[in-house]
Amino acid sequence: MTILNQPFGTKYNSAPFSKIKDEDYLPAFKKAIKKAKSEIDAIVINEANPTFENTIEALDYSGEELDRISSIFFNLNSAETNDKIQKIAQEVSPLLSEFSNDITLNEDLFKRVKAVYDSKSNLDLTTEQETLLDKKYKGFSRNGANLPKDKKEKLRAIDKELSQLKLKFGEHILAETNKFEMHLTDESKVSGLPDGAKEAAKQLAESKGKDGWLITLDYPSYIPFMTYADNRELREKLSKAFGSKGFHNDELDNQDIVLRIANLRFERAQLLGYKTHAHFVLEERMAETPEKVNAFLEELLEKAKPAAENEFKKLESFAKDLDHIDQLQKWDSAYYSEKLKQKLFDLNDEKLKPYFKLENVINGAFIVAEKLYGLQFEDIKTIDKYHEDVLTYKVTDSEGQLVSIFYADFFPRAGKRNGAWMTSYKPQMVKNGENERPHVSIVCNFTKPTKSKPSLLTFNEVTTLFHEFGHALHGMLANTTYPSLSGTNVYWDFVELPSQVLENWCYEEESLKLFATHYETGEVIPMDLIEKIKASSTFHEGMQTLRQISFGLLDMAWHGIDPSSISDVKQHELKAFEGTKLYPDVGENCMSTAFAHIFQGGYSSGYYSYKWAEVLDADAFEYFKEEGIFSKTVAEKFKSFVLSQGGTENPMVLYKKFRGKEPQPDALLRRAGLIEKR
Repeated sequence: MTILNQPFGTKYNSAPFSKIKDEDYLPAFKKAIKKAKSEIDAIVINEANPTFENTIEALDYSGEELDRISSIFFNLNSAETNDKIQKIAQEVSPLLSEFSNDITLNEDLFKRVKAVYDSKSNLDLTTEQETLLDKKYKGFSRNGANLPKDKKEKLRAIDKELSQLKLKFGEHILAETNKFEMHLTDESKVSGLPDGAKEAAKQLAESKGKDGWLITLDYPSYIPFMTYADNRELREKLSKAFGSKGFHNDELDNQDIVLRIANLRFERAQLLGYKTHAHFVLEERMAETPEKVNAFLEELLEKAKPAAENEFKKLESFAKDLDHIDQLQKWDSAYYSEKLKQKLFDLNDEKLKPYFKLENVINGAFIVAEKLYGLQFEDIKTIDKYHEDVLTYKVTDSEGQLVSIFYADFFPRAGKRNGAWMTSYKPQMVKNGENERPHVSIVCNFTKPTKSKPSLLTFNEVTTLFHEFGHALHGMLANTTYPSLSGTNVYWDFVELPSQVLENWCYEEESLKLFATHYETGEVIPMDLIEKIKASSTFHEGMQTLRQISFGLLDMAWHGIDPSSISDVKQHELKAFEGTKLYPDVGENCMSTAFAHIFQGGYSSGYYSYKWAEVLDADAFEYFKEEGIFSKTVAEKFKSFVLSQGGTENPMVLYKKFRGKEPQPDALLRRAGLIEKR
């Protein structure tokens, strides 16, 4: 028996990372699947009549050991992977997919669930129990329980193949990211780069036994180079390397995988009686239908496009006046935007970064959480972690009760995928009368400290940290009975509300003064810089909105149609981007082949939800602004009706309980400067 199949016996029941060997995972998974199957069998063979407790509740609490092992393993596969772990993932994913199908296609189990569902009007259920019953029933009906035997087998085969394809897609992207290096030995080639970025590039080169500077596709290396490097040819080279991941017609190519995933998802939806994959997915979202999503994106496009085109024209003429650039290209975007922003607002990341030392920003997020929700964060060294960079905290409430264990992992490394995300190692639930508290983690890729400087964040990294911390609060403050309804287990277009709303505190003087202090002098960020941050917050908002809409439209172009006639990934993508195009297309590049959100993560037919949640967050923050950004009354309502409730009730119902009304899209357009403020 591996360490993973027994009680951990650790402080707070935390994951015993250092004691787990890679070779433990496969046997642990097999044993846990066997145990979970026996728990399902016990529900099925129960001779008592099906009840909510002996069927629905028992089903939700089953597979706890398997879920725990899965969360540890797949989180490491994202944050600290290696060839061995990736190989195990390829073996394990089909087993998990098969097990999942064993449950949803188990006719005897479904009969019991259906019996409880059919008698629900006679049951005295709480709102949360009603939601769970509905979710469990739909979990079966939406995943083939009503299908004849031959179609059930077809569904199994599709799910098994999809689970492997998604992993392979992600492995290719990670391999492409790690493979590319731009090694520069002539200092003129790094002209324009801020000292911190140059030093980081030099340190990276040294770590690999090289002279000069090393630029990679990891965000902390890629973004400063694209934003500041004066050498246009090198920006082009880096931009094309970044934009062509999975698009080289080689062993890491993702084109066939994209087509196969899209077609399998469509086939699966049809098998289940849905018109497209998007129709299947959106039935369980606030947006409800592809038609509503497309109408939402089109409405935003109509409002944002004139502003975006106007911004683009101004950027073009600025680049022409400055450097005689006749045609702006994608690799010019960040560079000239930054220069124009500096000219208009006299503001750049180099001026701001000294005020955003990573440790201070983390502390700032903690202070905001304390002021709003009464939380205390204590740095603890008594729990195990999977990498020395990981920070660990014990989170308590104002009465000293344990709220959560919190992990934070901030720097890039070879075994870690790009981007930023929140995840969980242990869910919150009430079991046997005890409220088990969650273990939550955020993972980011920020600039590492160098020999001469601590980790100083760009303003974008500051908002990213607050964003992920907002997700973390949603997980930490969970207070539901059932694990499948807890924390971030909510409709996908609602899950971004807690994360996006917290970003607003990064722009407010009252909040910034609490943590934005100069890393050398301790001076609080000057008022004029705060005013410039506010003034520049809507800079190029039209172009940014257009970009997000384009990603949402591309997602719907893959998942809201029958994709069987698509043979050319790039051409299909160009068609989706037609209405949002500003820059000339780059022939060598393709977004779909590296669009991990929709082909590897859970955002298929859901990318629009970032903008959807922005409408919610802008509307919610207007409420905070009206009452004061640290209003205990508004914070308590947000905690009571949003953060603690998870997926226990329809999100629009929860939102209206918090806000007193439905959200207004105009709040977002006002904040973005796309319509007049009231």
